[in-house]
Amino acid sequence: MPPRQRLTPADRRAQLLAVGARLFAARPYEEVLMEDIAEQAGVSRALLYRHFPGKRDLFATVYREAADRLLAKSRFDPADTLVEQLVEGMDAHLDYFVENRHAVLAANRVLAGDPVIQTITTNELDALRARLLGVLPLADESSRAAVSQVLRSWLVFVQVLVVDWLTEETCTRTELRDACIGACIGALRPLLPVDPAPDWPH
Repeated sequence: MPPRQRLTPADRRAQLLAVGARLFAARPYEEVLMEDIAEQAGVSRALLYRHFPGKRDLFATVYREAADRLLAKSRFDPADTLVEQLVEGMDAHLDYFVENRHAVLAANRVLAGDPVIQTITTNELDALRARLLGVLPLADESSRAAVSQVLRSWLVFVQVLVVDWLTEETCTRTELRDACIGACIGALRPLLPVDPAPDWPH
């Protein structure tokens, strides 16, 4: 065990989260032990458990912080085209998913039924849907409701497709991204007053 450093409680918590994030990214969830996290952080198990009552609590906090960072990267600037915004958002998420494959699979497979993890995922998808709604050309309120419904279903489709792809890469990353973007554009075209992506193939 490395020598323990004196840190403020906030700095210690951040350190434990960083170590946990690294291990959850490197190993399947089942193989990450709280003892390993404590050892790599150079702290006692008792100190680790004072910050996080269990492995699920630590993972949920790691995953919530990752979701917040991904939302920050998905800015959806109205000055950009819809395709540019979708490419930017998809690339940010795919970067994280590929680099943290085990963590993503844990959240969407091992812990998929956990209410805390479900809430984190639902909140992120709802925030992404709201941001997309804010930059799309909507005709009226009924159009907004229909587009919102399509976006909710599309985001779930992307989530399922990407998790399956992480398990078995049946296409390239670029093909995966473009398939997701094409699905969004194709679903939105009938509901919008103007074509949201006139340069995207029909």
